[in-house]
Amino acid sequence: MTRPIIGISAYAEQARWGEAWDLPATLLPQAYVDSVAAAGAAPVLLPSVDGAEDTVARLDGLVLAGGGDIDPARYGADAAERTAGVRTARDSAEFAQLAAALERGIPVLGICRGMQVMNVARGGTLHQHLPDVVRSEVHRQRLAVFDPHPVKVAPNSPLARVLGRTVLDVPTYHHQGLAELGRDVAPLAWTDDGIVEAIAYTDRPQVIGVQWHPEMGDDPSLFAWLAEQARDAASRR
Repeated sequence: MTRPIIGISAYAEQARWGEAWDLPATLLPQAYVDSVAAAGAAPVLLPSVDGAEDTVARLDGLVLAGGGDIDPARYGADAAERTAGVRTARDSAEFAQLAAALERGIPVLGICRGMQVMNVARGGTLHQHLPDVVRSEVHRQRLAVFDPHPVKVAPNSPLARVLGRTVLDVPTYHHQGLAELGRDVAPLAWTDDGIVEAIAYTDRPQVIGVQWHPEMGDDPSLFAWLAEQARDAASRR
């Protein structure tokens, strides 16, 4: 059987490689690509350019990857002091990619920033710096390290069925989180401090978002779920 094609939204950043190159680049941590490929799908990087509907028309599934903060103007807020890494072109591309995926009926997995995009797209809002809210650094403990923290998943939820458990330690690295939930956005998991760690769209059973980074852990179940859903989507066309 032909492998389903899963697009992964990519970063647009200045990057250095080789002996001399220092240029604007489209890039993505290799763990995303490896996780999608290990699940039996064909990964494709999606740059931050116009024309998302044309790209998504060729996909069987979509991963909205982690990254910098979303422009707070998208949820009606001014930028706070700690908000950083805003990339307008990436915001525009990912919101368009999500809209096109929903219109086409293909599965979506949002990871960290990707889950936040899912919430903001439905009219939700974000906490711009979680330590100001929860008074701890549990969600981003060390610079550039995906430290684990515990998460509790709603029993009998779509996520619990995918993961096969309701209590787990997850690799995490984020300083923002969901505040008000958007339209038809259901919370599926939480940390002990009450921050929402996973969501689904109640009107779209093939859409799940998690605040943690499954690509940095040892549980492939979310990528296996996405690949299975993508195969089903491909077979219906």
